[in-house]
Amino acid sequence: MIPPLFQQVCVIGLGLIGASLAQAIRDNHLSKRLVAVDRHLPSIEEAIAQGLLDAGSAVLSDVVSGSDLIVIAVPVQAAQAVFSDIKAAMDNGQLATDCIITDVCSTKVNIIEAAQAVFTSLPVGLVPAHPIAGAENSGYHARRSNLFVNHSVIICELPTTRVSAINKLRQLWEAVGATVMPMAAAHHDSILAHTSHLPHLLAFNLVEQLASHNDNLDMFRYAAGGFRDFTRIAASDPKMWHDIFFANQSAIVSALDEYSVYLQDIRQLIIDKDSTALMGLLGRAQAARRHFGHMLASTPYTDTSAMSASYNITPSNTVIGTIAIPGDKSISHRSIMLGSLATGVTHVTGFLEGEDALATLQAFRDMGVTIEGPDKGRLTIHGVGMNGLKPSKTPLYMGNSGTSMRLLAGILAAQKFDSVLTGDTSLNKRPMERVASPLREMGAVIQSTGHNGTSPLSITGRDNVGKPLHGIDYDMPVASAQIKSCLLLAGLWAEGTTTVTQPEISRDHTERMLSAFGYPVTVDGNRISIEGGGTLTGGDIAVPADISSAAFFMVAAAISQGSELTLTQVGINPTRTGIIDILKLMNADITLSNETYVGGEPVADITIRSSNLVGIEIPEALVPLAIDEFPVLFIAASCAQGRTVLTGAKELRVKESDRIAVMADGLQTLGVDCTVTEDGLIIEGQGSNSQSDEVNNSQPVFGGGHIVSHHDHRIAMSFAVASLRASKQITIEGVETVNTSFPGFAELASQIGMNIEVNKGVDNSIDNA
Repeated sequence: MIPPLFQQVCVIGLGLIGASLAQAIRDNHLSKRLVAVDRHLPSIEEAIAQGLLDAGSAVLSDVVSGSDLIVIAVPVQAAQAVFSDIKAAMDNGQLATDCIITDVCSTKVNIIEAAQAVFTSLPVGLVPAHPIAGAENSGYHARRSNLFVNHSVIICELPTTRVSAINKLRQLWEAVGATVMPMAAAHHDSILAHTSHLPHLLAFNLVEQLASHNDNLDMFRYAAGGFRDFTRIAASDPKMWHDIFFANQSAIVSALDEYSVYLQDIRQLIIDKDSTALMGLLGRAQAARRHFGHMLASTPYTDTSAMSASYNITPSNTVIGTIAIPGDKSISHRSIMLGSLATGVTHVTGFLEGEDALATLQAFRDMGVTIEGPDKGRLTIHGVGMNGLKPSKTPLYMGNSGTSMRLLAGILAAQKFDSVLTGDTSLNKRPMERVASPLREMGAVIQSTGHNGTSPLSITGRDNVGKPLHGIDYDMPVASAQIKSCLLLAGLWAEGTTTVTQPEISRDHTERMLSAFGYPVTVDGNRISIEGGGTLTGGDIAVPADISSAAFFMVAAAISQGSELTLTQVGINPTRTGIIDILKLMNADITLSNETYVGGEPVADITIRSSNLVGIEIPEALVPLAIDEFPVLFIAASCAQGRTVLTGAKELRVKESDRIAVMADGLQTLGVDCTVTEDGLIIEGQGSNSQSDEVNNSQPVFGGGHIVSHHDHRIAMSFAVASLRASKQITIEGVETVNTSFPGFAELASQIGMNIEVNKGVDNSIDNA
């Protein structure tokens, strides 16, 4: 058994927090002895009788002797008197002068000041702390030993405190399940004033306001859920909050003053009936609240890779039906970006409400753009013009979206203001120098992180640089729509001409959409040029179904027995149809119908039937046209007759994961023979060698097993498709990121005959409520 951290812990105050911490210390065997001080002797007596305490008293000197940790859990206004009792115990030899002293109070500056007033020189063992946790009920009987699990504890690391005391207190809080974060005392008090103290003050005040009305009985009788939800916290202990409001007076008054300004602003918007501005305010607030957990995930205190959502998939063999695939992610991103920068209003239909596209939407809201929706794929964007973006007050959080970060880097490199782009754990490991380096050639001042050049990206505004960007002629080392689009977007503000030459063709959604917004783009073969200084004009954008998402169902129908699927109104942009071309080379039965144009993009219904696939050497010219679809093409290759060879696909190694290595690992887990090469993969297909024209996809190709997707959405969905030719159940870990590109994937797959059971993981984001 691990030895306890402390010889004796003394908890002063057996309210909810103090008693819960005492119970957690006892249950986790973190101290040899546990004693407490509380004026309410029945609580002390009950705690001793229940075996929680070894001793207790209303007087500190009765029980404190020999304690190496003291936890102050009393109202903030009583803290100075407690410090006086602690100093007396030190003076008479009951406590060592280096004893660790901490607290759980919700203000920190006054705790430090109270200790200073008593000790003159702060004790070397003083570690102010604040667990961000609570419950509806208070008092000893409301205690819970798991109260702090998955909650944050803020520790104020004072320069006067010995490092070993800080480390030991950190160990204690982590041992009871909390996440520890350091914070300066004044900053803590300001943050808590806004996020905790101000909401409580407003709740108390609103209840008082309604209670003071002559018709208060009717007001309370007919109060809606909003009133009950908002004022729930007004049921808290008045004495405690009275003390907190005075203890944190300066920060709370500052927060109140700021709130009053916002209140006056929204009052004026209502008086003026300013619909656009009010919708912008309400929309930004709704989105910020909805994505609160995602914004928290951008801090270093949360690791989204710890999430554990999974698929358990029972083999099935046939898929049949007609389905609509969600909107194209690439076009959804660009509709937000260009619509925000345009003059006038842009109406978007078919917008993909996946996490990646929503990250882009939130970023532009953070920069002051009014966006109504999304509502069933519909958006209304009130463009601010080429120079109308405003600096975000916080880093712009891109979630898991590499497209959002790389394209936004180009836009932000040209803005007057400084900005920071960050993402989740996965995105912050992906290379960003591939856009940062050419942007620097244009005059951008942009700093990536670490020796590998990853995010967060810090971008210096043009006002601080002193001159605008300038156009360049850039030869791309690899075909990448993200790099090309980043530079073209930066070129909108650059002096002169920006020209990008790509080694092979890549998706051209940016060029098409710029033209749709009235901005001239010159395309000469693989050379794309743009002149800076133009304008964008808002209009209507219809987003077609995403062919990258359709690819999973195209392969599903091709590899299974007796299947026929029709996918309606899928985008067939010629820079995106590599998946169709490659599957046709593999002998897939694919037909297109109802071909037309929507918003400048070609679309068609795609019908796929069961096919006797054959292995091929994939033409390198098709690689950039199917770069996102290769994970599921590897599943198709495994079900084909003969060998499939992919070369020229280094780009796959710098996606959400190293898709070549991760797919190879998964295929081998399921019994497929494959070999990783420097720029591709060789797969020995295990399909039928029947010479008959009759399709025979009845035999399993894959075994069962446990697949780790590395939180890569395309890896997860690809192995879900593999279940159609599996002999046993397949479990896929890390599927929570599927919502980045294909919300509702599992439900749609089940609709056409697949058997996917979704086990939702635990979101470990911090609760600072």
